[in-house]
Amino acid sequence: MTRVNRTVSATAAGIAVLMTASTAMAASGEAGLPQLKIETWPSQIFWLVVIFGVGYIFMERVVTPRIGTVLEERRTRLDDDLTRAREASSEAAQTRADYEASLDAARNEAAEFARNAAADAAAKADKEGAKAAKKMATKIAAAETKLAAARSEAEGNIVAVAAEAAIDAAQQLAGVKATKAQAEKAVKSAAAQGAG
Repeated sequence: MTRVNRTVSATAAGIAVLMTASTAMAASGEAGLPQLKIETWPSQIFWLVVIFGVGYIFMERVVTPRIGTVLEERRTRLDDDLTRAREASSEAAQTRADYEASLDAARNEAAEFARNAAADAAAKADKEGAKAAKKMATKIAAAETKLAAARSEAEGNIVAVAAEAAIDAAQQLAGVKATKAQAEKAVKSAAAQGAG
């Protein structure tokens, strides 16, 4: 049974019970409830139909359109809210994409700046290194020149000192008196033999 059939059956059963009860009460002559008296049913049914008819017309003409209007406004507001939310989401996605793009550009710019700064620093370091190397080479050349001069002077002094020592040694050991030229010649000859 469907729900409507059950409702109709229950209503019919209720009416039958009321009719039976009111008939029993009328037969016994008791006062009872006025809504259960069969004599008042036609007026009750009339007013029931009138009240339900007026209520139906009121609901159809006044309440239902207002409810429909409220539901339509709510649906329109929800659609507008959803549209604005989609637009806001799209704008947020665009803003995020722009932010990430600008962040990438800033990173690339910073990396390029760092590379340029490193290249400039390396170039300056190479330039300063070249200057320092040139100065060092100049100083080393001057030092080598001084060293060569000092060595020549020292060698000359060594020959002179060795010649004097040879003169002194020859006089003391052998009692021979040698000249300075002879002693220098002998020292140079001995040095050449030692180097060879």
